[in-house]
Amino acid sequence: MVRLSRHNVLRRGDERYERARLDAVWNERKPDRYPDVIVLADSEQDVVAAVRLARREGLAIGIRSGGHSWVGNGVRDGGMLLDLSRLQDVRVDPLTGTAAVQPAAKGPALLDQLAPHGLFFPTGHAPTVGIGGFILGGGYGWNSRRLGPACLSIQAIDVVLADGTLVHATDETHPDLMWAARGSGPGFFGVVTRFHLALHNLPRRILRTVHTYPLDLRDEVLAWSHATLERLSPTVEFSAKIGFAPGLDRQTVSVTATAFCETDENPLALLEEAPFRERAIRWTVAQETTMAELYDYADRMTPPGMRWALDGIWTDEPVEKLLDAARPLFDSVPDTTSHVLWMLWSGHPQRADACWSSQGKVYLSPNAGWTDPAEDLAHERWAHGHLADLQHLSTGLQFSDNNLADRFDHGLSPANSARLEEIRAAYDPDGVFRTYMTPRESTTAYAAAGRARTH
Repeated sequence: MVRLSRHNVLRRGDERYERARLDAVWNERKPDRYPDVIVLADSEQDVVAAVRLARREGLAIGIRSGGHSWVGNGVRDGGMLLDLSRLQDVRVDPLTGTAAVQPAAKGPALLDQLAPHGLFFPTGHAPTVGIGGFILGGGYGWNSRRLGPACLSIQAIDVVLADGTLVHATDETHPDLMWAARGSGPGFFGVVTRFHLALHNLPRRILRTVHTYPLDLRDEVLAWSHATLERLSPTVEFSAKIGFAPGLDRQTVSVTATAFCETDENPLALLEEAPFRERAIRWTVAQETTMAELYDYADRMTPPGMRWALDGIWTDEPVEKLLDAARPLFDSVPDTTSHVLWMLWSGHPQRADACWSSQGKVYLSPNAGWTDPAEDLAHERWAHGHLADLQHLSTGLQFSDNNLADRFDHGLSPANSARLEEIRAAYDPDGVFRTYMTPRESTTAYAAAGRARTH
C-alpha cells in the first residue's frame, strides 16, 4: 500500500502549515482560505497516496503546480491542497523530439535542456510559471502565434484519477481525458504528474524591437498595431503596453515585437514604417536577444514581492469600438507597476481533440501591481471593474490570468464547456477534484467588498 510520510502531510495547527499555505501562492496578495490538509508531494507515488487519503477522509482536492495562479486557485477553504511544487523533473528525448516534464518545472529549466539539441517549446512568458497550470489552461507562451497554444503540443499525460489510479493517457487510450487536458485549466479533473510533449525546432535567432511613445499617441499607436498585425509574420509576437515607464517618470504607450526567426530575414522591419515613428521617445530596433533576456524583460513587468490583480478579455470587436469602450480603463492606469497589456493574436486553428476554444484578435488585460494592503480594494476595482464594463465585447478569457470568481466569463465555448462537464461526471462522479472557483468560494478583498456592498 502506498503511504505518505508524516513529514509530507500538514494539517491545520501544524507548525509548518501556515508557511506552506502562504508559499503555495506566488502573489503577495494571499487568499484568506484555509485547507484542512496540505500534502507536499515528493514523488508520483505521493500523489497517488494523497488522492487516496483525500477519498478516505472525504476531502475535495485543490492543486498547486508552480504557484503562479494570481488568485491561488488551488488554495480553498477546507479539503486538501495537493502541492506539486517539488515535481520538477525534465527528461528530453532528442531522437523523437519529445520531452517528459513534471508539472512544477519552469520554462527556463525546460528550455535550457532543449537548446543543446536544437529544440524549443512555447513556455510561459514569466520565468516563474510552472508548466502544469500554464499548459492545462491553454498555454499562450513564447512564439505561440507560430507554434500554437502549448496545450496543443501535449502528446500524452501521466495522470492520477479520482479513484486514485495512475494511468498513462493518450489519444488512443483516453481520448476524452486528453481532450479535457488540452485547455480546461482549473476545471481539469485529475492530477497530471508528467506531460509528454511534442517539441519544436529552436529558432535560428531571436530579434526584439521596442518603441516607446508619448501617451497622447495612445489611440493612434493601438489602432496602427491592430491594423498592422496581418502584415506581420506569425513568427512575430506583437503587443503594446500602456503604463508608467521606468526611467521616464511618466506614463507612455509602447509597442514590443519579438521575432523567432527561422531565416536570416528581419521580419520586424515593418515597425520602422509606423507613421508616428519619429515621435518615439526611446527605441530598440531588431536587436538580437536570448530567451534569458526575454524572461528578464517579462519578469520586470510583473516583479515578485508585490500584490497583483489581473484580468483580461479576448475580443474581435472593431478597433474603433474597442478603443472607445476601453477609454476609462486606459485613462485610469495607476502610476505604479500597473499597466494594460494589448496583445495582438489574430487566432489559431482550433482542433477537435482539444477543448481549448477562447481566443480573439486582441487580448486586453489590466495588470494591477502594488505593495500596500490598504490599497487592495482600489486596485482590484480597477483591474476587474473596468473589465466588467467591457464584458459585452468579450469572446472569452484566459485561464492563466483570470478567476471566474472575480468576473465571470467564458473560458471555453458553450459547447465545449457542456462536453467538459459530461466527461467530468464520468471521470470524477463524486467531485473529488475542485473545479472552477465561484464567487462564494473567493475571499479576495475585491470579492469580499463586493459582497459587503450588496448587504
